[in-house]
Amino acid sequence: MTDSAHGTGPRPGHVEPYPLQVEDPPRIGDFWLDARLVEHDSGVVFVAHAQDKPSVMLLVLSQGAAADAAARDRLAGEVNKLHADIVIARGGHGQDGGRLAAKYRSEADDPVHESMAPVAPWVALAYDGSSDAHAEAERLLRSVDLSSTPSLGTSAGPDFDIAWHEESRLGTWRIWPLPGPGRHDRAGAMPLIASWLLTIILGTLALLIAVLLFQNSPQQTTQPPVDPSSASSDQSQSSDQSQSSDQSQSPSQSDSQSADPSESSSDQSASPTPTDGEPQDHSDNPSMGVSGSNSATNTQPPTSQNTKL
Repeated sequence: MTDSAHGTGPRPGHVEPYPLQVEDPPRIGDFWLDARLVEHDSGVVFVAHAQDKPSVMLLVLSQGAAADAAARDRLAGEVNKLHADIVIARGGHGQDGGRLAAKYRSEADDPVHESMAPVAPWVALAYDGSSDAHAEAERLLRSVDLSSTPSLGTSAGPDFDIAWHEESRLGTWRIWPLPGPGRHDRAGAMPLIASWLLTIILGTLALLIAVLLFQNSPQQTTQPPVDPSSASSDQSQSSDQSQSSDQSQSPSQSDSQSADPSESSSDQSASPTPTDGEPQDHSDNPSMGVSGSNSATNTQPPTSQNTKL
């Protein structure tokens, strides 16, 4: 039993494409290149895809064929003979005419200077991976370089070849807008499912963390705003109270001050005054005015008072 019976080998009539080369562009028009399918002197046929669209065959002329007006016209004529459902899109220099001109995708909006070379003609065709699709790609390329044209009569003398057969490098291409870094091939079903599951799990964890944080946070009570009128009334009441307390304390201080002269006069009258002819005893009344009870007395002589009889 062969590998094809198990479904692991190549399918009958299926032509496997081969990898891209270093000089191949990442994209032609709106189609990202995946692999090479056919290569001739007149151009290269790639397996490509658009965004979320099935794979297509993308034929691009080489530099020599793109510079030859007759080669461009031969490609345009062959494309216009195809069924409208087979031709997905077309573009490049000299491909905007004929029966399928509606399939042309203009690049007039791209920032192209007049001195730049025009884009090489290209056409995107439906692709199912079968050998018939491969044979159709071969036929289109051979019709451009005239290799499939039968010879008329018998050959005699030196043979001839097309003038640009050595200019087989891929024709001019441009990308606008510029692609970002990274891979541009399509992902399979399993990576997409895994990425969606990971996104859902991370979103659920973030939601649970947010709920736990806000659930355990203490409630904060906000104070009501202060009324300006009530604040001014409180300030006036406090100022009135301070003024009244100051006034109540001032009379008591004046009373205490008025009471001091009476006490001093009573002390002066209580002290003995010397009479005429009576000597003053300095031993009983010391000059410092200190008595046995350790109380100070007034030692200054009393003032003389005139009494009227």
